[in-house]
Amino acid sequence: MNGNEFGRLFRVTTYGESHGDAMGATISGCPAGVELSVEDIQHELDRRKPGQSMITTSRGEPDAVVVNSGTQDGYTTGTPIGMVVQNKDARSGKYEPYVTAPRPSHGDFTYSAKFGTRNWGGGGRSSARETVNWVAAGAVAKQVLEQSEYDIEVKAHVNQIGDIEAPPVSFDEILEHSEENDVRCAHPETAEKMQEAIEQYQKEGDSIGGSIYFEAQGVPRGLGAPRFDSFSARLGQAMMAVPAATAFEFGLGREAREWTGSDRNENWEFDEEGDPRPVGNKHGGIQGGITTGQPIYGEMTLHAPTSIPKKQRTVDWETGEEKEIQVVGRHDPVLPPRGVPVVEAMLYLTILDFMLLGGHINADRLDGAVGEYDTQYHPSSPQNE
Repeated sequence: MNGNEFGRLFRVTTYGESHGDAMGATISGCPAGVELSVEDIQHELDRRKPGQSMITTSRGEPDAVVVNSGTQDGYTTGTPIGMVVQNKDARSGKYEPYVTAPRPSHGDFTYSAKFGTRNWGGGGRSSARETVNWVAAGAVAKQVLEQSEYDIEVKAHVNQIGDIEAPPVSFDEILEHSEENDVRCAHPETAEKMQEAIEQYQKEGDSIGGSIYFEAQGVPRGLGAPRFDSFSARLGQAMMAVPAATAFEFGLGREAREWTGSDRNENWEFDEEGDPRPVGNKHGGIQGGITTGQPIYGEMTLHAPTSIPKKQRTVDWETGEEKEIQVVGRHDPVLPPRGVPVVEAMLYLTILDFMLLGGHINADRLDGAVGEYDTQYHPSSPQNE
C-alpha cells in the first residue's frame, strides 16, 4: 500500500490500524536543534483523543505518545523522529459481522476489492484513528515554526454543524473561544445550538456533518510554486486526505462563482515598508499558487460519520445473502470537533514543508549556523562533568 507519506522535505510516514497494536509516525527532515517538548505533543493529542466529551466516541484511549528516536538531551538531532501511540481499548469482536458484509458508505468493500484482504477491526487503516499520527507530527512541525524567527500562528474552529452556521469571527476570537466548549466553535451562542443539535442526532441513533474554518497568520510571501506544487494544491491535498472530507476551499471559495472579475480583483497599494500588497484578501493569502503574505484562510467540509446505530442494509458476498445490519460500537455522532486539531496539524505540516523548500528555515539545523559544532544543544561529554 502506497500513499502513507506526506511532505517533500519535512516528510511524515505513518503506520497502524484502528485496532492494531499501535499507531506510529516517522518524521524525516526535521532540522536539528529544535527543543522538542513531548508535553506539547501530548497536549495536541489530548485535543484529538476519543472520550473527551459526551459528543465524541466513548472509546477509552489515553493516546499517550512515546518519542523513541531523533532526539538527544531534549533536542532534535536531524535524524528521523519516531513516535508511537499504543492502542489500549480495541474491541474488534463488534466488527466480525462486517468482515464479508461491508458497512454502508465505509471503505470496507473498496479496501477488500483493491487488496484482496484488509484489517477489519475498527475499519483498520481506513479509520480516522490514523489521524493520531498526523496530529503528533503536526505538533512537531508547530514547535519547529514557533522556535524559528517567524511568527506564524495557526488556528481553526467549527463554523457549521448541519444547517447551524456560526457568523464570521475574528482570528483573536477563534484563539480566545474555540476551546471553551465541546463543539470547538468560537461563537459561544452558536456553539450551544450546535451542541443541542448534535445531542439530538445522537439520541436518534444518527449523525450529522459539518465544516471547519482555518486560518494561518504570519506566513511569509513567496511560498509555493506554480501548477502542481502550488501552495493551494498541496494544502488541498492535505485537507482532502482527512477522513470524511468532501470539500476544501480557500479565500472566497465556492462563493467566487458569484463574483465578477471587477468585484473580485484586488488593487495594489504600498504597505508601510514600501512593498506592494493587495488591497483586501478575497484571495485567501494565495495568488498564482504562491503565498502573498496575507492571512491564509479557508474551510473544509466533513460528511456525517458513517458508523451509526440505525438499521441499514448490506450484502454478504461470502454467503450470497442480503442482510439488515445495525452498526454497534463506539462512534462519534459528528466529526468537526475532534477534526479541529487534525486540520491545524495538516496546515502546520504544509507550511513548514514549504518553509524548508523555500530556504526560509535551514533544512539541516534550526539555527542555520552551518559549520558551528560547539552549540548550546550539543551533548556534553560525561567525562568532562
